[in-house]
Amino acid sequence: MTGDERIESLKVKHAKLEHLIDQEAHRPMPDDAQIAKLKREKLRLKDEIARRTLPH
Repeated sequence: MTGDERIESLKVKHAKLEHLIDQEAHRPMPDDAQIAKLKREKLRLKDEIARRTLPH
C-alpha cells in the first residue's frame, strides 16, 4: 500500500467513525461511553492522517 492509499484508507475509516458517532448520538438512549471511545479513535486517525500529510 502506497502512502496515498494509506491516507485514503484512514480517511474512509475516519468518515465511518463519524457516521457511527452520529448514529449512536441519535439513538433514544445513546451510550456515552461508546461515543467517547469512537471519538478517541476518530481523533487518533485524524492525528495519523496529519502526520502522514505533513512534509518531513
